[in-house]
Amino acid sequence: PARKSVKKTLLFILISRFFTDLSNKMFTFPQETNTAHVRLITSRQDLRAVTVCFRSFTELRKEHPLFSLSLRSEANGFLIYKMDTPGLFHVWVRNKQTSIEEQDYKLNRWTSICGTWDAESGLGQLWVDGKPSSRKYIISGSNINEPMIIVLGQV
Repeated sequence: PARKSVKKTLLFILISRFFTDLSNKMFTFPQETNTAHVRLITSRQDLRAVTVCFRSFTELRKEHPLFSLSLRSEANGFLIYKMDTPGLFHVWVRNKQTSIEEQDYKLNRWTSICGTWDAESGLGQLWVDGKPSSRKYIISGSNINEPMIIVLGQV
């Protein structure tokens, strides 16, 4: 019995060592809801620039968040939001928003999305399947520097 317990403990330790990040992982939300999501708590507390890349596959036509980094003081610390108008996204930083238009976002296929923002210049940009948007001013002069929670999914 003690030997079996040691084997289970070693197996748990080995498994937990292999899954230290979310590379090559996928979250599936098989039903349209307003509650299905995953929350990730970050160890970083001060960002002077943000770049986030991910892949999305959906049939949702309604507007919905694709990536959300929330702060205690502001819900939209860094938010990439797909609008219901075809090709239209909103990118939010510290509750300031800019519109990104003419992006070729198709339903029912994998789409690669990257968003970036720099605190010094205030410029943000979005790439959809490698196609860059214009760089747009959102907000400058202030890092994202408080506890953060990343939310992925339908909220």
